[in-house]
Amino acid sequence: DCGQSFHGPVKLALGWVCWKTYLGRPVTDMHRSQAMGVLGESLRGSRPEEALQVLEAHLALSRRYWSHDENLVLIAQTNVAVCLSSPERLDETLILRREIYAKMVALFGVSHEGTIIDGLNLASSMVTLNLWDEGTSFLRDQLLPPARQSLGSNHHATLNLEQNLAVALYNNPESTCDDLLDAETIMEGVVKRRRRVFGPAHPDTLGAERALSAVREFRRRVDSA
Repeated sequence: DCGQSFHGPVKLALGWVCWKTYLGRPVTDMHRSQAMGVLGESLRGSRPEEALQVLEAHLALSRRYWSHDENLVLIAQTNVAVCLSSPERLDETLILRREIYAKMVALFGVSHEGTIIDGLNLASSMVTLNLWDEGTSFLRDQLLPPARQSLGSNHHATLNLEQNLAVALYNNPESTCDDLLDAETIMEGVVKRRRRVFGPAHPDTLGAERALSAVREFRRRVDSA
């Protein structure tokens, strides 16, 4: 086990295998419910509409049979929120993610890995909706300090938080030259650690390299203007 998550066709194939393994069990079986969630997660990258249908069904089952397990229901809600990425549902996603994050903080505190990941999802919604100042402050002041302390600087969640902060700084139309320099410095660190931890061919490494190139190009244009 290299500590990395599966992605792409391998993740999708494993999702189907997991679901077919437990499909024949009663709907009240916990393993069957978890397999449904795994299938929905595996579909998200390549077939998001199907993923949303599966994850909404999983959330409905969780609320019906395991409503006493608030953490389980929150996980199912989070998976649905991640799939609500269509432009007409972005405001709905933001509201849901604020609710989920607040519940996670109340249940587990700000340093819990699940809380941090839900905070990352919330911050992503803020950035997507151009809430630059709120997103930047939330990432820098509330999410990154506990993430670095409890998860470490090489954890995928910490790296994603830093990359989202760089994106917020870079895309904010009111960013200063210092903000752009901060964004470039952050992305240089993210790319270096992603290459070391995940390898140069991993999709997240490649995405970080593209983000770094975009920041550098924008800085060059600003400096030459």
